[in-house]
Amino acid sequence: MQVTYGGPPVVDDVSFSVARGEMFGLIGPDGAGKTTTLRTICGLLKPAGGEVRVLGADPYRNRAAATRTMGYLSQHFSLYGDLSVDENIEFFARLHGVDAIGPKRTRLLGLVGLDRFRQRLADRLSGGMKQKLALACTLIHEPPVIVLDEPTTGVDPVSRREFWKLLGEFLAGGLTIVVATPYLDEAERCGRVVLMSSGRVLALEAPAQLRRSFSGVLFEVVTPRVRDARDVLARTLGETQVESFGARLHVRGEREEDAARVGAILEAAGHPGASVRRIVPSLEDVFIERLVSARPGPPTGKDVGR
Repeated sequence: MQVTYGGPPVVDDVSFSVARGEMFGLIGPDGAGKTTTLRTICGLLKPAGGEVRVLGADPYRNRAAATRTMGYLSQHFSLYGDLSVDENIEFFARLHGVDAIGPKRTRLLGLVGLDRFRQRLADRLSGGMKQKLALACTLIHEPPVIVLDEPTTGVDPVSRREFWKLLGEFLAGGLTIVVATPYLDEAERCGRVVLMSSGRVLALEAPAQLRRSFSGVLFEVVTPRVRDARDVLARTLGETQVESFGARLHVRGEREEDAARVGAILEAAGHPGASVRRIVPSLEDVFIERLVSARPGPPTGKDVGR
């Protein structure tokens, strides 16, 4: 699939399929093309090349089928703040031509935990509760597929966890979920993920397979002056070999014995007693490695083992 906005492609040569009942994730930096891809899947954009099929139908050419079979929760999904929880769901139900709204609304509100807040205005809900209401509005016409674009951005950690628990329950009920997320701990919950950068696919695998694809070995460095330690290692080993993870550093090497060299570099630079230990790469480590490898131009890093 290729998508343009009248200039160079913003999504180019993107290809994947999603199985019924699968939770499929899109990850990538800002500007990777995730939102454009989702909007094209929903039939809101016409692909310049290739084709999109959802349950056998072209969503751009058959908007009625797309609206009936998909629910789309965009980054800027608009609830009506001056309407109650009940009224918001009723509005979206009528938009989709849903009959017998009452029982479906009651069931959904029970599932998302908003049954006690039916008369509360949407503007008076917390961020997490608003997202639950938005999800209920997305599901009111009972689509077999939902498409979610960063649904928990800006939501507190507890509400994020509750939201993803809900998605897991809907997934267990047979729903197909396609979701873009900036949070890699959320991506771990997906059956498969596609890693995108600059409108192209860098990887398409299950999260566990992606983690195993990390090249070389990974070390975690803990030392009091972490910023200075990062600068020292980056100068010696190369910028692409060292990443900051909060108060710790992750350093890429070729073999387990490279830990001794990292420790020696730090000790010589005034960091005696720095802790250097091998760790299992996370999805975030693989994510960063793939993005660095995809950058144009010659590599700038030096292997630790050299």
